[in-house]
Amino acid sequence: MENQKKANGAHILALPYPSQGHINPMCQFCKRLVSKGTKATLAITSYISKSTSLKPDTVLIDTFSDGYDEGGFADAGDIDEYLARMKKEGSKTVAELIRKYQETNHPIDCIVYDSFLPWALDVAKNFGILGACFFTQACAVDCVYYYVHHELLKLPVSTLPVEIPGLPPLDLSDMPSYISVHGSYPAYFQMVLNQFPNVEKADFMFINTYYKLEETVIDEMTKMRPMLTVGPTIPSFYLDKRVENDNNYEINLFQYDSTNCINWLNNKPAGSVVYVAFGSMVSLPEKQVEELAMGLKNSNFHFLWVIKASEQENLLQKFMQDTSDDKGLFITWCPQLKVLSNKALGCFFSHVGWNSTIEALSLGVPMVVMPQWTDQTMNAKLVEDVWKMGLRVKTDANGIVGREEIEGCLKEVMVGERGNEMKKFSSKWRDLAMEAVCEGGTSDTNINDFISKLNKKS
Repeated sequence: MENQKKANGAHILALPYPSQGHINPMCQFCKRLVSKGTKATLAITSYISKSTSLKPDTVLIDTFSDGYDEGGFADAGDIDEYLARMKKEGSKTVAELIRKYQETNHPIDCIVYDSFLPWALDVAKNFGILGACFFTQACAVDCVYYYVHHELLKLPVSTLPVEIPGLPPLDLSDMPSYISVHGSYPAYFQMVLNQFPNVEKADFMFINTYYKLEETVIDEMTKMRPMLTVGPTIPSFYLDKRVENDNNYEINLFQYDSTNCINWLNNKPAGSVVYVAFGSMVSLPEKQVEELAMGLKNSNFHFLWVIKASEQENLLQKFMQDTSDDKGLFITWCPQLKVLSNKALGCFFSHVGWNSTIEALSLGVPMVVMPQWTDQTMNAKLVEDVWKMGLRVKTDANGIVGREEIEGCLKEVMVGERGNEMKKFSSKWRDLAMEAVCEGGTSDTNINDFISKLNKKS
């Protein structure tokens, strides 16, 4: 058995938090590992296994239970209840998975677990196998949470700007929303702080970013705890093309036919289209949808708008009637990477979630950003002031971004002088993303280092 195991490399059990934005980066990381001779099994919840089609070519799929096998998170009373039950049932069923593979020629050598699931490290240690913590958000965001957890940053914030080594000076509006609006979403805030209590016991710590993107804060965090950058975790087809058949993400919560929107983009001039999308969780107020619609219309650019059916019902019928298919296209979902990589794209109007931000950086697309909550406010700060490849819209006294503000930001990014500079910075980050995943780049070097150490210990 030992010789067989060594011949096929170490075996990784990857355990993502059960949501699309966490599963896809973890799965992409597994694909990279497999391309270098490592065996990887991605464990998803029983509910997700039943409700989505997830069949990567090289990564094996197995399941564990979060305690809500029939309905997932929707069946839980609240996030506290969900996390408590998932810890109980997840610990038990992940242990069963490990025991199952112990009886094969490919026993588990290491659990790579989402930082939102710290109990997985305890499971790994109980079996005497390695545990690697995987952070899906920006290093800058995790650094702020780390400072709060260790009471190096006292809440509520009383002195501004906030000074944290490795980060630019931060105003309150630049901080993650749990901090800028003290006391908001307490259960979710506790979840992000609970990433750290046992992380020092982990054998490895990964973060879904690339070194040149967050160099100063990564250097500071590494002084406290060594970490390996393994991003950007987007399909190889859009970067180095060295991982065979890695053309798409593996999980999408929505079904779509991409033919219409891609054909529409292909018929537009280069750099002429504004792409508008706010992820799967954001629901904009009716007034904000109206202001966004009028800002887009008044800017007079072509636009592709991913908008929920419920929000389309609230959208002014006159606006939709007055907007021809040639000027604007409304769609409920789309293949975002195909859109962002299309030559017609000139700007990405985004909620600036981390996965969307990494995609825009990796594909060299400048942004207008309208953050909503959690890490998005801090990502917006980085996009505008650190990476200098986008603009953050300003809200009014009621928290609404007006049509004039939207129109002005779009025009500045698409055709203004500052927009030309943003395009240059966007190209820079695209080139560095490519470097990060190629031989000699940060991501590739770190993944090779991890595999080498893992094979020695396994």
